[in-house]
Amino acid sequence: MTSSFVPGVELDHASRWYGNVVAVNDISFALGPGVTGLLGPNGAGKTTILHMAAGLLAPSSGTVKVGGAPAWRNPAIYRRLGLVPEREAVPAPLTGRQYIEFNARLHRLPDPRAAAVRALAMVDLAGAADRAIGTYSKGMQQRVKIAGALVHDPPILLLDEPFNGMDPRQRLHMIDLLRSMAAEGRVILFSSHILEEVERLADSILVIFAGRLAASGDFREIRRLMIDRPRTVSIRSADDRKLASALLPDPSVSGVDLQPSGLIVRISDGDRFARLLPGAARAAGVSLHEVLPTDDSLERVFAYLVSR
Repeated sequence: MTSSFVPGVELDHASRWYGNVVAVNDISFALGPGVTGLLGPNGAGKTTILHMAAGLLAPSSGTVKVGGAPAWRNPAIYRRLGLVPEREAVPAPLTGRQYIEFNARLHRLPDPRAAAVRALAMVDLAGAADRAIGTYSKGMQQRVKIAGALVHDPPILLLDEPFNGMDPRQRLHMIDLLRSMAAEGRVILFSSHILEEVERLADSILVIFAGRLAASGDFREIRRLMIDRPRTVSIRSADDRKLASALLPDPSVSGVDLQPSGLIVRISDGDRFARLLPGAARAAGVSLHEVLPTDDSLERVFAYLVSR
């Protein structure tokens, strides 16, 4: 029995390069209804993936499809697709209402004015609809871009860093909106370099690092890999040698290097070590002066996932 499932967005061994620079390297995934977070540091290739999925870039190799149809040179996909680019500017002289009505007319909607009213209300901009976009804050400009992507009620949404510039209240409103749209069966793919944003919104994630797919699947499982990976911690204390002796016997500690600047402790279980350290220092009679993770940047986390 063959499956009738047609992914909303599908990349099959897709790559994109610019001369000798590889932006995306042999990435495959297929997305159905729900919210998927595209997580990775700046420059990882997230925008290139979204632009290929939106038909703005041709893959250098492999295939990219939207709703089962090729994305590149296929204007028909825009009936089913809404795109919020990260950097594209909105026209400052137009009011929010004019801009959204213009988008509605491009999609040949039967009642552009009514569609614009609905879209502006969805992103909480009804009260500013008749102000020039040039007077909007960065967060408001981001929301009017989202309204433009939603005006034709597309089943597929691609959003590149959609929460840029929004204050906490606006972010919560937008997260609730996107969750409700996903619950209605829409396919939503959004990019972010902020782990907490992805955690709040996404059901599943794609982790991108240096153009490669480092991990994919359930957010909680990948978060566990991120948290529980081997790592190192730098510690300065009143007696580094005595503290090292107290820490070494614990299973969460895989090694200790005594250096002039302090201890470098290699740990295998971050949660256990966080509980261990204060008690071990107190039992040994050693005061802690400084405790710093030495490899907790997102880049190092993603590099670890790639190496697995």
